[in-house]
Amino acid sequence: MRTARLDARLAPHGLCVLGSFAPEPGDGLPEGCAALALVGPDGGAMWPVFRAAPEYSDGRPDPLDRWSARVLTAVAAGLDGTALFPFGGPPWHPFIAWALRTGRIFASPVTLLVHDTQGLTVSFRGALALPVAIDDPAVSARPCARCADQPCRTACPPAALTPAGYDVPACRAHLASRRGADCRLGCRVRRACPVGRGLRPEGQSAFHMSAFTRSRS
Repeated sequence: MRTARLDARLAPHGLCVLGSFAPEPGDGLPEGCAALALVGPDGGAMWPVFRAAPEYSDGRPDPLDRWSARVLTAVAAGLDGTALFPFGGPPWHPFIAWALRTGRIFASPVTLLVHDTQGLTVSFRGALALPVAIDDPAVSARPCARCADQPCRTACPPAALTPAGYDVPACRAHLASRRGADCRLGCRVRRACPVGRGLRPEGQSAFHMSAFTRSRS
C-alpha cells in the first residue's frame, strides 16, 4: 500500500499520514500488523471538518477524542486494519516511541516532538495498524539540525519548556495568569518553530490550550 492511498482515505477528514514504519516483535501491536501509520491533522484542514461534526457541539466531554475514534475506526475498518489511539488508557500506547521510529519525527531541543514538515505543531489523532506493508515510507533529516536560531529554546515566557525538560506546574500557573493570555491562544514554543509555521489555525490552537488547562494531568 502506498502512503498516497492512505492519505486519500484520510483527506475528507482533514487528516494525513505523519509517518509510518514496519513493526518488530515486541512492539505490542495487533497480530498480523505489517505496518503502522501515525495519523494527525493535515495542517489546518482538520479544524473546519471537526467543527462541523456532531461531537464538537454536543456538550459531552472530550469531543475531539470521540470524533477521532469514530472517524479512524471507520477508516481502519475499510482497510481491514485496527485503529489505535493516544487516549483512552490505561494502558497507554507508546505513541512517542512509535513516532521516533518513523524517520520523520524527532526529539526537538525542548524535548517536544518535531515533524519534518509540521514542526512543533505535530499532534496525533491516532494510528492505523494495517495488514499490508507501506511501500513508500518517507524518511527525512531532523529539521532542527538546519535551524540555526532554534527559537523554541527561549520562546516560553515562564521558561517552562526548555532543553532541561517541561515544568508543567510553571506552565499551568502562567496560563492561569493575566500574563498568559497570548499563550492561551496557542503555545508560543510551538508557534516559534519555523517549520510548519502558520499551519494550525488560531482557533484550533486555542481549543487545545483550553483542553489542556481544564485537564488534571
